[in-house]
Amino acid sequence: MILIGDCVEQMKTLEAESVDAIVTDPPYGLEFMGKEWDGFGTPLGFQTWSEQWAREALRVLKPGGHLLAFGGTRMYHRLAAGIEDAGFEIRDTLMWLYGSGFPKSLDVSKAIDKAAGAEREVVGSKVGPYKINEVKQTALGDFSKMKMNSGGYIVNDITTPSTEAAKKWQGWGTALKPAVEPIVLARKPLIGTVAANVLTHGTGALNIDASRIGTNKEIPGSANSKGETSGYNRGWGDRNATMSGYNQNIGRWPANILLDEEAAAMLDKQSGDAGGGFGRRGKLNGGATKWGFDGVGQEVGYGDAGGASRFFYVAKASRSERNAGLERNIHPTVKPVALMKYLIRLVVPKGGVVLDPFLGSGTTAVAAIEEGVEWIGCEREPEYVEIIKARVAAAQPGMGLTMDEQ
Repeated sequence: MILIGDCVEQMKTLEAESVDAIVTDPPYGLEFMGKEWDGFGTPLGFQTWSEQWAREALRVLKPGGHLLAFGGTRMYHRLAAGIEDAGFEIRDTLMWLYGSGFPKSLDVSKAIDKAAGAEREVVGSKVGPYKINEVKQTALGDFSKMKMNSGGYIVNDITTPSTEAAKKWQGWGTALKPAVEPIVLARKPLIGTVAANVLTHGTGALNIDASRIGTNKEIPGSANSKGETSGYNRGWGDRNATMSGYNQNIGRWPANILLDEEAAAMLDKQSGDAGGGFGRRGKLNGGATKWGFDGVGQEVGYGDAGGASRFFYVAKASRSERNAGLERNIHPTVKPVALMKYLIRLVVPKGGVVLDPFLGSGTTAVAAIEEGVEWIGCEREPEYVEIIKARVAAAQPGMGLTMDEQ
């Protein structure tokens, strides 16, 4: 269901404690591309606004319900403080790493020459790693002034400094390449213990097993001294689950680092391939049975091989995914469906309801549909509502879409 209008006002129409979890990508307070919806005057103004929507989010969440909200690196501390001030407990910070960030840095040397009115000599050109259409897709950079080659790749002129001051500051800039977005993981206070809260409200815990990082391995199990296999060889509870006499690998414990394919490839290039192998932990002499293995300890490891990225979850948005149901998705900050599905799986119980107060291009809705959970989204901007309609229709052909416009 889409609630059209300001999210604070729209959330007021929802019943208290009616939502299981919130997964959202709110404005970052960076005045992104001059968008009115991303400007809050001052950092404190952004923090105050974050607290306002988070207070209403707290009201509609069930006790123990989790909130996952993306932020920008420059203003994340204000986002987290606002959410905490609203009454949430900050539980963790997840980091989504990606390799396709587009740097927006001022060339100090060029700026010095420009201020001096000095012409720089063009001595060559360099083809960048990005196509101009990819830059337009993500709305990063001033693509109106960009040159491109016949293949559509951005071409940058290579120039030499003209003034002595510009020569001194050649190679200096003002910003790093963006490669990470933090995600605050917060929880509404529990009522009683975690166990009591889970049993009463169905919220308060993370779905670890459903969010494990798979290794696609199946390892023959080891029997104990009685010839039993069930319950043994579990690798400290995060490696194997016994099924039909075999220890089926259920994957690694989910981490608070998330990678896209490009970032994963960069990490693997640096780390190199390494075998996971197996080992024994807690091996004892004299036939002691501290671990229940009759003196041989506890088997650990996954038996897989590969780069370091295999320890983390990988997700990336494709152009076809962004534009599903559309000629072109104009939203500037589209998140990958796979990433949002993973976050939903982590915090939304089976049959639960996820709320996104800032539905944007509708990725959370598409992810919820694919995960088989109910969803509610708020969106204020009319142009983005049309994008949501198209993407939701593509995700669930033939099914209606409930709209509530106020």
